[in-house]
Amino acid sequence: MRNFKMLLQYEGTRYQGWQKQTGTDNTIQGKLETLLFKMTGKKTEVQGSGRTDAGVHALGQVANFHVNTKMGVDEMMEYMNFYLPDDIAVISLTEVPERFHSRLNAKGKTYCYRVIHAGVPHVFDRRYAHMVEAELDIDRMKKGAEYLVGTHDFKAFTSNKRSKKSTVRTISEIRIERKVSASMGMLGEADEIRFLYSGNGFLYHMARIITGTLLEVGTHERKPEEVAEILRHGLREHAGELVPAKGLTLMEVRY
Repeated sequence: MRNFKMLLQYEGTRYQGWQKQTGTDNTIQGKLETLLFKMTGKKTEVQGSGRTDAGVHALGQVANFHVNTKMGVDEMMEYMNFYLPDDIAVISLTEVPERFHSRLNAKGKTYCYRVIHAGVPHVFDRRYAHMVEAELDIDRMKKGAEYLVGTHDFKAFTSNKRSKKSTVRTISEIRIERKVSASMGMLGEADEIRFLYSGNGFLYHMARIITGTLLEVGTHERKPEEVAEILRHGLREHAGELVPAKGLTLMEVRY
């Protein structure tokens, strides 16, 4: 059996997340496995580095699959991109050692959450960013984010209360950057803030709940120091809201 590693990009807007589900093939994993069956005539399981939720995008998702085929890498990649929907693309395809596993071998990931502050809705960014009306204090948000860097129990920042698995994760870096978005055209420029999270792994909804919490710090609804208290108490109800999936993009998986 040959093992292939894919670097994938996809717009998650119309999909029900990464993971295949019974009753629908409208998932990223489902589309890929259907395509591989068409290509090889055999059922093939695609292993992703992680499960992105419905509506979440990816610029650097990694997946792998095992197949018996005589097709070359370039031929396979051309075939896959020809038949895949326009909102899913295989950016690179390489043959890797048989024991490589995209999830088990991953060392870290980076996610980006985009927030746009503008007086009117951003039509061309509406599927890729969370729109907010309130002014955001980026310095306060940076102070709040400092409490999250390091190894902590992040159970207050996950929606999965029933999981018995460890909720301890390590965030190596949080960058909060202000950009000027000019896609408003004649309506003028808008303020865009990007939250970049790098860590060894992320819990269910973790990046989106952290973003919601930091936004409340940025609007002066919370003090930056409250982030440390949320971590210490470990209660989901103490953290901020779950911001929409559309603003989140998986940027990179590191091995």
